[in-house]
Amino acid sequence: MGDVQVVGLGMAVLDVLVRLKEMPTWQRAARLSGFSLQGGGPVATAMVAVSRLGVRAGYVGIAGSDKVAELKVQSLVENGVDVSRLVRRPGPESQVVLVWVHEDTGERTFSGVHRSTNPEALRISELDRDYITVAEYLHLDGSHPDAALQAAKWMHEAGKKVVLDAGMTSREIRPHLRALVEHTDVLICGSGFGPGLTGRKDVWEVGDAILDMGPGIVVQTEGADGSHTVTHGDRFHTPAFKVDVVDTTGAGDVFHGAFIVGLLKGWDLRTIALFATAVAAIKCTKLGGRAGIPRYEEALAFLRERSIPKRAERTSNECL
Repeated sequence: MGDVQVVGLGMAVLDVLVRLKEMPTWQRAARLSGFSLQGGGPVATAMVAVSRLGVRAGYVGIAGSDKVAELKVQSLVENGVDVSRLVRRPGPESQVVLVWVHEDTGERTFSGVHRSTNPEALRISELDRDYITVAEYLHLDGSHPDAALQAAKWMHEAGKKVVLDAGMTSREIRPHLRALVEHTDVLICGSGFGPGLTGRKDVWEVGDAILDMGPGIVVQTEGADGSHTVTHGDRFHTPAFKVDVVDTTGAGDVFHGAFIVGLLKGWDLRTIALFATAVAAIKCTKLGGRAGIPRYEEALAFLRERSIPKRAERTSNECL
């Protein structure tokens, strides 16, 4: 496979997806219009997107030792993600999530295993520093906090870059995430995280405040409202593409993977944001976080069909 260009250190789960119009109750069953069993998890799905888009990706994380764990790992391997540094924990796989997808809107909610049953986080001693730092980018999602922070420090000592998926939240920002932000080059967060981190509400003020904390690029994703990108020299909004949405599960994860691919190709940030938005939109046309992730050529074709500005299309084509 050769050296990986992107390493993801974080969460991998097995998603059990059901699509339905109405949720069941204790008194009433519900008819399903779709079902799928796919790998999931923020960093793991981002690495699948990276691999599908033609870039060598590796995943560092944990898995159990039962048949469910094998399914989770297989979903990475069959998508070309290197799992040679994945750590096994004896016992059943606990990182399993039931995903309820609304038939009409594609929005979803989750039922996961209680945190008390989760296996021990990755230890720093279980990391392979050389494997991680040979990559150009390290992608984190806040899981395995001690290992993640150490890996980020190693990357910067090696002159490499760190991307953090800060997710979407309405809760108080946990201390380990605040610490990671200081060691992040590209912060991509969902709604709520930026205001919670900075105490600001205006999207541009939030971005400027996060830049003062360490990152050089801040992207706030807002689902159907697209994304907002802020750097020390630029700020812009990228609208979402209109597609027939089946399921939004994993859209942000896929956006992150595509964004990293654009960074590796040396594109300007406006082109990168368009590309990542397109890849995430295509994903939303199928059930599950991974089934709809396009190949590189499919993503470019999607952009051409929608009459993307000539500058963006030319930049992308030059990187084929």
